[in-house]
Amino acid sequence: MTFLSDFIEALGLTSEWTYVGLFLAASLLMMWRLEAMLDHGLEGTALGTLIMPYCSGLGNLVFVGLMASKGGRPGEVLTNCIVNNVTNLTLVLGLPALAWGLSVVATPAAGGAKRGRGGDDRVPRINRLAVLLNLAAVLFFSGAVWILGQDGRLGRRDGLLLVGLFLFWQCFQVFDVLKHNVRQRVSFGALFYIDAFVVLVSALVLYGSLDWLISWLSRQNGAFLNPGNLGWLSGWLMVLPNALLAVYWGWKRRADIVFTSQIGDGHVCIPLCIGLCALAGPVAVPALFLNGLLLIAGTAVAHAVGLLVWGGLPRWSGWALVAAYAAFLYAGLWE
Repeated sequence: MTFLSDFIEALGLTSEWTYVGLFLAASLLMMWRLEAMLDHGLEGTALGTLIMPYCSGLGNLVFVGLMASKGGRPGEVLTNCIVNNVTNLTLVLGLPALAWGLSVVATPAAGGAKRGRGGDDRVPRINRLAVLLNLAAVLFFSGAVWILGQDGRLGRRDGLLLVGLFLFWQCFQVFDVLKHNVRQRVSFGALFYIDAFVVLVSALVLYGSLDWLISWLSRQNGAFLNPGNLGWLSGWLMVLPNALLAVYWGWKRRADIVFTSQIGDGHVCIPLCIGLCALAGPVAVPALFLNGLLLIAGTAVAHAVGLLVWGGLPRWSGWALVAAYAAFLYAGLWE
């Protein structure tokens, strides 16, 4: 993507804020066209599970490639992934819950079942099952990585296993979407593929902007803004598109997409990014990473309980999620 940086340099706009603006603009364009895909044959939870994770998780994949190609510290990939995913499942889901509540399907106590098209409550109930399935995958993947990391390192065999788990999960999701479309007699029209192309172009812009920003972060020497904290800084940077997605779809009252987009992004990081990092070479597993996996698993269980009991996350639960994130920051940065 050197042509992008060359073009920006020719305009005299080379600045970290230029690339942050590009990063956010590409994310917004991607979000706009992803919404259009709902009208072109892609069901809501599939949008959150199959498409959005690759868009919001692209930065994490780019980070893995940069660390591998430039001889960076592989442990920063683990920190990047754990910071990104803990933030997604606590803060990024907690703030929309505080603002609007995240109701996938309303409970009888809340005034009856939330109904889909034509007064049918089966659609939100199916969406809840889809979110619960994705949460179960979070538990499975996090548990697998936690077990593999108990010896203090992840090797190439571990990486191969984790990448294989991810590919199996994605095959399952693809066939589930195709099965849904056959049942509903829905097909992907030409506009779907046009929107997919726009999303791809946006993803390339994301790649170029993140490449420059991560390189810029690597050259800083501030008290906190320095290469030693690259995992934390890049993790927070890559949360930005996830936060945009969560706020937008929370405002649109599509809690199913809010959930699956954040959970699905975790599937890209854990196990895919971790697996690719281990395939590139053995990597030591820090204590922060293992503790973060336990927090992710515990948060997934809490989300599942919320879905089963209240049909989603009530507003008060947002405070608990924000507090859990604050505890993670304290343990990781100040202890």
